[in-house]
Amino acid sequence: MRIFVYLTRDVATHTLAVSFVLFLVVFSGRFIKYLAEAAMGSLSADVLLPVMLFKLPSFFELILPLALFIGILLSLGRMYAESEMVVLKACGTSPARLAGYLLVPGALIMCLVALLTLYLGPEGSARAQRLLDNPRNAEGLQLMAAGRFKSQRGGELVTYTERIDKAGVMHNVFVVEEQSGTDATQVTLAEEAEIITDATTNRRYLELRGGTRYSGVPGEPAYEAVAFSRFGELIPEKRDSLRASTRIDATPTAELVTSDDPRKRATLWWRLSLPFLVPVSVVIALALSKTDSRRGRYARLGPALALFLVYFLALTQARSFMESGGGGGAMLVTHLCFAAFAVCLLYWESLSLGIFGKKHGSV
Repeated sequence: MRIFVYLTRDVATHTLAVSFVLFLVVFSGRFIKYLAEAAMGSLSADVLLPVMLFKLPSFFELILPLALFIGILLSLGRMYAESEMVVLKACGTSPARLAGYLLVPGALIMCLVALLTLYLGPEGSARAQRLLDNPRNAEGLQLMAAGRFKSQRGGELVTYTERIDKAGVMHNVFVVEEQSGTDATQVTLAEEAEIITDATTNRRYLELRGGTRYSGVPGEPAYEAVAFSRFGELIPEKRDSLRASTRIDATPTAELVTSDDPRKRATLWWRLSLPFLVPVSVVIALALSKTDSRRGRYARLGPALALFLVYFLALTQARSFMESGGGGGAMLVTHLCFAAFAVCLLYWESLSLGIFGKKHGSV
């Protein structure tokens, strides 16, 4: 019992320290990325910090497994370097018992990751999505600022609206857009405009009401004028933009279960897959933490992190395979393969002695 308490306390201390460092790195990296989108006019700066706070649970979905993995490596690496593990082995502590001790905090982290990925993460992303869906905070082609002209796409698009009411309806809208590859220009005037979302495709449109669109080449008399009562224009979104990535993350897990969409099915498997990343990585960290005072406590840190990265990349490839229409067994097979590999690493000394020892004896 004393060994379990000592080991758990040491691993927990290292895990908390690593989690804090990883959180600072991830949070600052995401903040810089989203700040760049705000600087380019793709996102309102007023909602940047609230969106980041709502997405905090999604950040910790990956931070916690990696922090526990590194925490075990640092903790056991210190114990190996200071010969504490030699004493534990002399007292009869086997690799299986060490694995049992470490899987207890691993189970707690696993349950926490499951809570984050299945409920708290989607809920936070949904709240962030509601902020991003507000026309005042919208990103994309028709991002407008009340009372001033706004230039986008390097000056190819200029927008203006006199005011935006509380309901998100824009009044007295002016849009000038240069047609790519041609000299033609489109000028649109509308009494009202509003950003709406198609319930079927979940794509956003700028709906212009009561206006006229003029199309032609500046300096030439051949202009086309089209009056409309209602006109919709699709708002393009980058695949890696904040809103595009948040939309699928905001889907509730219960909705993913009943969906036949390959992308949503892949997202469901991904959410179920992340908690099982924890126990497998715990066994891998235990197997690769062995070192000695001559090599130092950080000797196995590099190879172990490389293996964790391979594990994570294999899961992401399995997710991409599912999104393209593949079966859900890809992630399951990935977990089983790395779990078997982790057990082989844990008992590698016994296996190698059994294999090579028999060969040597037969000779």
